[in-house]
Amino acid sequence: MSLNRGEQQICDYVETHPEELRFWQDKVKSIAREERDRHRAAAELADQLSAYVAERADVVPMIADLRLGERGSAVSMRNLAEYWLRLWAPPPPKRKTTETFG
Repeated sequence: MSLNRGEQQICDYVETHPEELRFWQDKVKSIAREERDRHRAAAELADQLSAYVAERADVVPMIADLRLGERGSAVSMRNLAEYWLRLWAPPPPKRKTTETFG
């Protein structure tokens, strides 16, 4: 999976701060438990990551430039959300298939 520059910065920041890492691991697992649909879980997590960037940008210089992307809009966190779901969340339950044997 390929992360954009902003996502990679957030990922690197979180990995180098143990408290932040534990917080996000717990957050990812919680969202995955509450939301069975991985697409919706990724969207919710991406929204929370964007809010995190907005909050932390005021106090963490390396995050400050992520507040706005190159075109003046917020940097997407969707790929990072999907990556962390794959990395830390338990795998989704396998769908049951209904096979008929004749």
